[in-house]
Amino acid sequence: MTRSLPAHTHHAGRPGAASTGGELSFRTRLAVLPQPRLWGLWVVLLSAGVLSLGFIATDMPGFSRNEFTLDQELSRNHDGILTALAMALNTVFSPAGGVVIIALACLILLVVRKSPVNAVAFGGAAAAGWVSSQFFKVIVERQRPNPALLFDPLAPETGSNSFPSGHVALAVGLAWAVYFLARNTRWARLAAILGVLVPVVLAWSRLYVGVHYPSDVIASFLAASAAVLLFNGLWNRYQGNILPRLPLLGRFGPLAPASHS
Repeated sequence: MTRSLPAHTHHAGRPGAASTGGELSFRTRLAVLPQPRLWGLWVVLLSAGVLSLGFIATDMPGFSRNEFTLDQELSRNHDGILTALAMALNTVFSPAGGVVIIALACLILLVVRKSPVNAVAFGGAAAAGWVSSQFFKVIVERQRPNPALLFDPLAPETGSNSFPSGHVALAVGLAWAVYFLARNTRWARLAAILGVLVPVVLAWSRLYVGVHYPSDVIASFLAASAAVLLFNGLWNRYQGNILPRLPLLGRFGPLAPASHS
C-alpha cells in the first residue's frame, strides 16, 4: 500500500527550486543598499569635513608648505619597484581607467550575470564616489604641488584641481561598490580588506608621484564616502519606481526581488 506525499512537501522538494531562488536573490541583492540611520546627517558632516580641510589647506599660511615636505622626502628616495607600482596605479585609476573599470564591471553584471539591478547600483555607487572629487575640486581650487620643487618628478601636473584626489576617490567608490556586492557572502572579508588596502596604497602612490598633498588624499576618503551614502539613500528611496520604467533593462534580468507569499 503506497502513500502519496503531501502537496506542499512535493513542491518544496522540487529539484533546483532552492538554487533558482538563491540565484534570483543574488541577481537583485543590491535592490536595497546599506543605509545608516540619519544618513543625510552623515553626508552633511562628511562634506563639511572635506570643505573645512580644503579651506584650511588653501587659506592657512604655511600649511601646504609643511605638507609638501612629505612629497619631497618620498621623491628623494624613489625606488625602481615602488616607482613601477606607483606609475601602474597612476594609469589604472586614471580617468580613462576608471571609465573602463566601472563600465566593464557593469557589463559583466548586466550581460553575464543577468543582474540589471546590481549593474546599475554598482555603477552608481562607484561613479558617485569618483565624481565627488570633481565637485569639491571646483569649490576648493587648490593648486597642485610644484613639480619643479621635487627631486624626481615622475608625472608633473599643474592646475587648481589638487583637492581632493580623483584617483583615490575612484578607488574608494569602487571599494564601497565591491563590498556591497560581496557582503553576506564568503567574499565579504576579502572585499573589506582589499577595500581598505587598495585605496590606502593608492593614496601613498599619489604622494610618491608628487601630484597631491597628504590632505588631498585624506579628503578623498571623506568625500567619496559622503557621495556613496548620498547615492545609497536616494537609491533606496527611488529605484523601485525608476527601474521598472526602463523596459530595456528588464530584458537582461529581474528588476525587483521575488515576492514571497
